[in-house]
Amino acid sequence: MEMYNKYQFIGCESDYLKATKVIFGAPFDGTSSFRPGSRFAPSKVRIDSYALETYSPYLDLDLEEINIHDAGDLEFPFGNTKRVLDIINDFVSNVYNSNKKPLMIGGEHLVSLPAISAAYKKHNDLVVLHFDAHTDLREDYLGEKYSHATVMKRAWDLLGDDRIYQFGIRSGLREEFEWSSKGHTFINKFSFNLLDDVIKKTNDKPVYITIDLDILDPSIFSGTGTPEPGGISFNNMMTIIKKLSSLNIVGADIVELSPDYDTSGVSTAVACKIIREMLLIL
Repeated sequence: MEMYNKYQFIGCESDYLKATKVIFGAPFDGTSSFRPGSRFAPSKVRIDSYALETYSPYLDLDLEEINIHDAGDLEFPFGNTKRVLDIINDFVSNVYNSNKKPLMIGGEHLVSLPAISAAYKKHNDLVVLHFDAHTDLREDYLGEKYSHATVMKRAWDLLGDDRIYQFGIRSGLREEFEWSSKGHTFINKFSFNLLDDVIKKTNDKPVYITIDLDILDPSIFSGTGTPEPGGISFNNMMTIIKKLSSLNIVGADIVELSPDYDTSGVSTAVACKIIREMLLIL
C-alpha cells in the first residue's frame, strides 16, 4: 500500500515490525454535506503534535514507553468513494493480520465504516462505542447509502442490535431516534452519564471506539464540518477516555477535524491531545 507522509505524530517513530500499535491517516471528505476540509486533518495534526509532550499527566503514561508506528496517510483516488473504503479496509485488515492495533485519523466519519468492518472480521463479537453530536443513522442521505450521515446505520448492518452504543448525541432526525429506541442501538442523548453502565456491560468484549470530534462544544472546537452547539467540554472528554481505559479496545478512530475552520489552531491542538490519550489507552 502506497502511503505518503512528511511528518510523524510525536512519539510514534517505531519500526512497523516492532510496533504494537499503528496510527495512520485517512484524508477523505468526499461525502461531507456542509463544510468539507477534514481531508487536511491528518497532516495538520502531525505537525501540531510537536507542541505536545509524549507524557500524559492525565493517564501517567508516555508514548515513548510504547512501540507505535506512524504509517502515514493512505492515498485515495478522487471521486471514488467505494475504492476509498476498500483501501481503508485492506489496510486495517493488514494491521490486524500483523497482530497490531490501528488508530485512524480522519477524514470525515464515513472512513470509520471500513475500519469497523475490518475489526469485525477479526473479532466477531465486536462492540462499537460511538461519541458524536449526530446520530448518523440515516438509511441514506440525498439518495446516497454511504455517507458520513449514514455511517452508524451501515455499521449496524454489519453488527446488528445491541452492539452500538452512542454518546453525546444531540442532533438527528426524529426517525433516527425512534429507530434507535426500538433496541437497534443505545443512545445516551446529550451526555455520557450512562457510560459506566455500558462499560460494565461490555468489559469482556472487544471494543472499537469512534470519536467524532464534534461531540465537543464548538466554543472549544469550532474546526469541524458540522458544528453543533450544546456539546461536552474538553475535560469531559478526558474523563471519558480515562473511563474507556479499562476496556479491551481493539481499534479506534478520531474524525471530523477540519483545521482550516479554526485559524487559531485551538481545534487542532485539542484533536492532538485526544489522539495522544487514545493512543495510550489503545
